[in-house]
Amino acid sequence: MKAVLDDEVDALFHALADRTRRDIVRRVAGEGLSVSDLAAGYEMSFAAVQKHVAVLERAGLVTKRRVGKRQIAHAEVGPLRTITSLLTELEDHWVERVQRIDDLLAGDEQAGS
Repeated sequence: MKAVLDDEVDALFHALADRTRRDIVRRVAGEGLSVSDLAAGYEMSFAAVQKHVAVLERAGLVTKRRVGKRQIAHAEVGPLRTITSLLTELEDHWVERVQRIDDLLAGDEQAGS
């Protein structure tokens, strides 16, 4: 189970490691956009944008649905919640460690007084 979750998290971070893919997620978060509309916003080929969208789809960050002849991409919030939860867990861990260090230093200062 943990290995599956680790694989999912790896895919999420890999997908979001690229600036263009992060921008695509932002752009389709508010409203769905066709891949053609997305491609018009970048100085790269339509095929390159399609590849970026495919990486986001594999990570579960974007889904596409067909509307007529167009494929409309939409952002998915679930994977973003997974990332947020993981980062919050890591932050809590480090805040706790720093607090313990602060407590130890405060105890040393009191003992030296």
